[in-house]
Amino acid sequence: MPQPQSAVSSDQLPEQRTRPVWCGLAVFLGSFLLFSLEPIVAKRILPWFGGTAAVWATCLVFFQTVLLAGYAYSQQLSLRLSAAAQRRLHTAVLACSLLLLPIGPASRWATGSSDHPIRSILLMLALSIGLPFTVLSATSPLLQHWAARSGLRAPYKLFALSNAASFAALFAYPLLIEPRFSMREQRVLWSAAYVWFAGVCIAAAWSSRSEGNAGKARERAGSLDTRNLAFWLALSACGSMLLLSVTNYLTQNVAPVPLLWILPLATYLMTFIVAFSEFGGRSRPLWLRVLAFGLGVLGYAIYDINAIEAIPVAVPALLAGLFAGAMFCHSELYRRRPDPSNLTTFYVAITAGGAIGAVFVGLIAPQFFKGLYELPFTLVVTAGLALLVSWPDGWNTRLLWAAMTAGMAAVFIANVRGFDENALTLVRSFYGSLRVVQTPHAGPMQSRTLYNGTIEHGAQFVRIPGRLRPTTYYGPDSGVGILLRDCSPHPKRVGVVGLGVGTVAAYGDTGDTFRFYEINPQVEDIAGSLFFYLRETKAKVEIVTGDARLSLERETPMPFDVLALDAFSGDAVPVHLLTREAFELYRRHLKPDGVLAFHVSNQYLDLADVVRTLAEQAGYRAVLVHNHVDEDSLILAADWVLVTRNSTILQNEGIKHHTIPFEARRNMRIWTDDYNNLFQVLKMPGTGATR
Repeated sequence: MPQPQSAVSSDQLPEQRTRPVWCGLAVFLGSFLLFSLEPIVAKRILPWFGGTAAVWATCLVFFQTVLLAGYAYSQQLSLRLSAAAQRRLHTAVLACSLLLLPIGPASRWATGSSDHPIRSILLMLALSIGLPFTVLSATSPLLQHWAARSGLRAPYKLFALSNAASFAALFAYPLLIEPRFSMREQRVLWSAAYVWFAGVCIAAAWSSRSEGNAGKARERAGSLDTRNLAFWLALSACGSMLLLSVTNYLTQNVAPVPLLWILPLATYLMTFIVAFSEFGGRSRPLWLRVLAFGLGVLGYAIYDINAIEAIPVAVPALLAGLFAGAMFCHSELYRRRPDPSNLTTFYVAITAGGAIGAVFVGLIAPQFFKGLYELPFTLVVTAGLALLVSWPDGWNTRLLWAAMTAGMAAVFIANVRGFDENALTLVRSFYGSLRVVQTPHAGPMQSRTLYNGTIEHGAQFVRIPGRLRPTTYYGPDSGVGILLRDCSPHPKRVGVVGLGVGTVAAYGDTGDTFRFYEINPQVEDIAGSLFFYLRETKAKVEIVTGDARLSLERETPMPFDVLALDAFSGDAVPVHLLTREAFELYRRHLKPDGVLAFHVSNQYLDLADVVRTLAEQAGYRAVLVHNHVDEDSLILAADWVLVTRNSTILQNEGIKHHTIPFEARRNMRIWTDDYNNLFQVLKMPGTGATR
């Protein structure tokens, strides 16, 4: 008969001491690799789909869904197989996953297909990283189950350890990994670490082989409360919706920088760490108060869609709201946690809810919401869930949360009205939410403006003669304006990456050719139907739909006098257009005395130095041209970097008059298809949008 646990023989003690160490190490490594893989893979595929922020949202949908698959796998193992069979099967799955190394989609996936980008991304990720990601996802719940079966009293502490490792991985990536290693090196290092993890995980599995009867008997799950199961799903779905909707808002409305993917995810993980600690689940009233404050701050921050705060204000407000909402959801999950006998079922329910929330925000909402309404809608859901959870606490609490729910509904309605106000059209696709707003007053100053989310992408006066004038970033004193007006031959051939409303075509004359490259077909439709630049220019206009770099790679060079790259002022920054390989491609499509014009106006990134480094490495000169605001003429401040070997152009009086010095030189490593570092070019708070 096996000895009781309190009377374990001395020869068993080393194994009993070793087992938790192996389990803890495997859980830590698995979670660290899981959450370092996410930015590695997303960053690798970002250029293949136009650099849009929706790439990350689609990746999050995949990550949440495969996380569910991993947890379901661990549950089925624990419920249906003996301990020995579990060890054998999991070892075999680990060995099979090694066949997909080195990790990450191969370059053959970079087809540039824009017909069904979400489907392409999900299929690519499933085939290239699906199995390793499932294995990593299953590690924490499976080892927690084995630890609980082995007699570990607090297996939920391993869940907190898992999230701590994930948190560490997210900050290690932008601070330590991305600045030091190329993409190829990142993939190789990650793959080597995964081999190490596989060995540790196998050791953890087989260290539990002498467990006596407890290890040989299958887990007998206790009965489940259906009401609790519904709450597990609802609370985890709400937390996931908050994560994705705040991330979308950050990347599309406040700071269109892929680096900011990490901050919401890290905040989300932090709430799991706190909630599943001893402190986290103690006080529902505390977290309800924190939630009320967080929802108030977040609701105020997004109430007016046109009042986009500076990054030092907006990011803390959004993250504070996310922390408050996710902390409420996850602390309530901890309070409602089951007995360890139902541990794997609990985790499957959590991940199922997370997948439901991710699918709603990432896939369903863009089909039903024409504007970016996910975040205000999620605030309504969060407040309503708090009302439901706190209902037993009495009428005072019920009235408070009924009022909070009504307040969040008012924020949602204000956002819908804000997007609809004076809008001539409102459409949405994978590449963003587009709307055209016309000023209500009639007369010579009436204008139309194209917005992607809340970021302006072009404007035009409605009436003649105003509508013939170039506006926004392309005014007569802008870098591209001076170049096309005074420094180009006639007739001229001009290439433009990024269509907007077609403003650059205002500089066209009879005999000129303007060839635009635009990834979003909806932008082409809007520019041709609701704006006049393309219709009324004297130049010949050609529009190529699809990713500009891939289009240029496929085309036979017909050299341009000017090639303007206008894709860096809004949305996610397509860094694949700012690499050494891209620069070489532009050179092939440029005349020897031609000019590359890079529009680098950006509130949060100083890209001018990136362009200067590329130019100097290729033997070109670069100047930074800046113009000032003229609100009456719809002129915005703009920074253009002009790159050329034509000294005559650089001696033009207009260019010389508007040239300003570059910022103090950084120790800038040239960007390539294999390496870039957005963290290095972040503008410090207070530097402003332009000089």
